Amino acid sequence: MALLNYDPPQTPYLRILYRDEQLLVIDKPSGLLSVPGRAPEHNDSVYSRVVRVLPEAKLVHRLDMATSGIMLFAIGKPAQSHLSRQFQQRTTHKVYHALVQGKLPAKRGFIDLPLACDWPNRPRQQIDYVNGRASQTGYRVIEHKDDCSRVELTPVTGRSHQLRVHMQALATPILGDKFYACPQAFALASRLLLHAHELRVAHPQTEQLIRFISPTPF
Repeated sequence: MALLNYDPPQTPYLRILYRDEQLLVIDKPSGLLSVPGRAPEHNDSVYSRVVRVLPEAKLVHRLDMATSGIMLFAIGKPAQSHLSRQFQQRTTHKVYHALVQGKLPAKRGFIDLPLACDWPNRPRQQIDYVNGRASQTGYRVIEHKDDCSRVELTPVTGRSHQLRVHMQALATPILGDKFYACPQAFALASRLLLHAHELRVAHPQTEQLIRFISPTPF
């Protein structure tokens, strides 16, 4: 699917939250691709900005273009292997914050709905009980006000658009979501109100748990 009018934010150009000999943590803005797209006009991305100043940086994971928050890079291949294994084995701990329309069914809950690509409408995803891959998300309501809820989301799996589809499945779409929100919920925000707020990983050199926080901007 082509990116129409790709106009990524330029200020701040690259916000570094943490750096050492093994790790680099970036605070990604909404509207910037994680990695370059296929077209030359889509080259600007977190990855291309990072390697311009730190060529040895390696990709570990991605965020949706519309999602903001913590994005982790490894410095060197050994660190990349170590960190990638943690994501694959689901030993990392990720916390997202979102503003959604409506009220969730409980103060806390667990969503277990399999997801698959909606190929005719890609990159959209859909719930698919036959061909879908297992997808689990925990949630906790932080606050409910004016028919909107502030929610903490803790994904167990890391499927594409997982949090967005799971919130839609509970009839509480994320505000500003152009793929899954109803017109009213989409119009309530100028961007997708989903933010990667916290990430915990084992440091690839010391094996000690290290925790990163990006303040939620909405």
